[in-house]
Amino acid sequence: MRENPYYRGERTDHFDGRRFFNPTAEADPTFADVLRWRFEKRERAPWPSRVAPPPPDKPPNRVFGASLRLSYIGHASFLLQGFGLNILFDPVWSQRASPLAFAGPKRLLAAGVAFDDLPPIDAVLVTHNHYDHMDLPFLSRLARKCAPKIIVPLGNDTILRAADSSLRAEARDWGGIVELSPDISVRLEPAYHWSARGLHDRRMALWASFSIRTPAGTVYCVGDTAYRDGAIFRAARKDNPDIRLALLPIGAYDPDWFMRRHHVAPEEAVRIFLDLGAQAAFAHHWGVFRLTDEKRDEPPERLARALERAAIRPELFVALPPGSVRRYDLAARTFSSESEADSLEENA
Repeated sequence: MRENPYYRGERTDHFDGRRFFNPTAEADPTFADVLRWRFEKRERAPWPSRVAPPPPDKPPNRVFGASLRLSYIGHASFLLQGFGLNILFDPVWSQRASPLAFAGPKRLLAAGVAFDDLPPIDAVLVTHNHYDHMDLPFLSRLARKCAPKIIVPLGNDTILRAADSSLRAEARDWGGIVELSPDISVRLEPAYHWSARGLHDRRMALWASFSIRTPAGTVYCVGDTAYRDGAIFRAARKDNPDIRLALLPIGAYDPDWFMRRHHVAPEEAVRIFLDLGAQAAFAHHWGVFRLTDEKRDEPPERLARALERAAIRPELFVALPPGSVRRYDLAARTFSSESEADSLEENA
C-alpha cells in the first residue's frame, strides 16, 4: 500500500491514517465514471476563443480601518485588503491550470491585477492543491518578492516546500487557527471536496474553506465545495454568527451527475449564502478556465435567476469580471463598487 507522501498523523473523523475524507462522503468517482464523463456523447456548450479583457485593477499599498477592499483576480483568486493587511486567496496567475505548460485548461482572461501591481502580500490562503487553486510557480515568484506567510490545510505544506524550500507554509487541520495580527485570525473550515496533484495521491492532502475573523465581522471564503446536505455551512454560521462577506463558487457544475459531488451550481451557492447568513457575497470559479461543459456565461445567468426566485436583491450577491473591485464597510454594514466608494487607501 502506498504511503501518504504528504502527511502522517493520528486518525480523526476525516483522516483514516492514510487518506482524508468527507465525514458525510459520497463514494469517489470510479474510473468508469471518469471515462463516461470524458467520452460519452453529449452537447458541450462552445466557449469563445477570446473575450475582451476588462481593465485591470491597480490596488493601493494598504487599506486601513474597518473597510475591506476586495479585488477579483479571476477564477478563485482574490486580493482582500483591510485592517492594514493584504491577503491573497488561491492565487493563480499561470496561463494553464495544469501540470503541463502546453496542455490543460487555458486562461481566457488575464489576471485582474498584474503581478507587478500587487501590493506587499502578508498572507496567502490556499484552499487545496488542485492546479486551478495552487499555482506553485506563482507562489515561488511571490516569495522572492515579499515572502508572505502561506496558510494551507494539512499536507499541502509538504507539497509547497518540496517545490520551493523558501516558501513559508503553515498547515492546519479543520478548526485550526492562525493569527495574522493581534486583531485578525484565520480559521480553517470544512468543505465537501477532495485533492490530488497526480494520479496516485488522491485525498492525501486536506482541503478546506477559510473564515477570516476581524473585530467588525467575518469573511468566509470557499475555494471548492459541493453542497450535499448543507450541514457544514449551517455549522459555520453557528461558529461565525457575524459573516459579513462570503466568497462563493458558482461554476464548473455540468454534467450535474458527475460534478455535484465536488462543486456547486449557482442555485446551491444561493443556498450556501442563506445557510451562512452572510450579508453579501461575491461569486467566483467561472468564466476564466474552462473545466466543465456549461457555457461560459451560464453561471451568472443562473445565479441571477436563483436570486430572483429567493427574493434576494442582486446587489447582495454579485458575479463580476476579473479586475472588478468592491468595498465592504464592515462596521457600517454597507458595500459599494470602487467608483462609488470614498478613497480610504493609505499608501505606505
